[in-house]
Amino acid sequence: MGSDFTVIYDACVLYPAPLRDLLMQLALSDLYRARWTDEIHQEWMRNVLKNRPDIIQRQLTRTKDLMNRSVRDCLVTGYEWIIPSLNLPDLDDRHVLAAAIQGQADVIVTFNLKDFPNSILNKYEIEAQHPDLFIAYLIDLYPLQIANAAETCRKRLKNFPKSIDEYLVILQKQGLTVTTSLLKKIIFGS
Repeated sequence: MGSDFTVIYDACVLYPAPLRDLLMQLALSDLYRARWTDEIHQEWMRNVLKNRPDIIQRQLTRTKDLMNRSVRDCLVTGYEWIIPSLNLPDLDDRHVLAAAIQGQADVIVTFNLKDFPNSILNKYEIEAQHPDLFIAYLIDLYPLQIANAAETCRKRLKNFPKSIDEYLVILQKQGLTVTTSLLKKIIFGS
């Protein structure tokens, strides 16, 4: 990989706070370039507000603003003109592929792999990857950096501190089964 390797985070991977936090910490590593759009922000924020009545818009706007300020050149713009020319199983996902094309992304990190078929993405030399596979690849290339990023995220949980094992369970619940297995090997040597 490297800092010229570029990924687009789909809204579905930014929706769960533990996964968003880890992906953001990884984005700060400069091991790759993480990108998204305001439209992607609006999608994950809208879904959080719909499903979590205990969270208010102002909290999410603050998170979005911090994300945009913290990651260099993260916002993809000027992609809208590409959307009408794209055909995906879920037409509502065309903006993500358009942003990936405009942002010269190599990978779309998403849970919704079926919505981004290889037969379409191959034309643009873009691949859709589940976040577990994406992070597992990173661990393979940069094991200590990724373990340190995960530890930074764990330590940030000050209101409800978590042991390493408890934090790995949280990541596993995010669908990161391979990632947690690899992190256990790095951290515990088992």
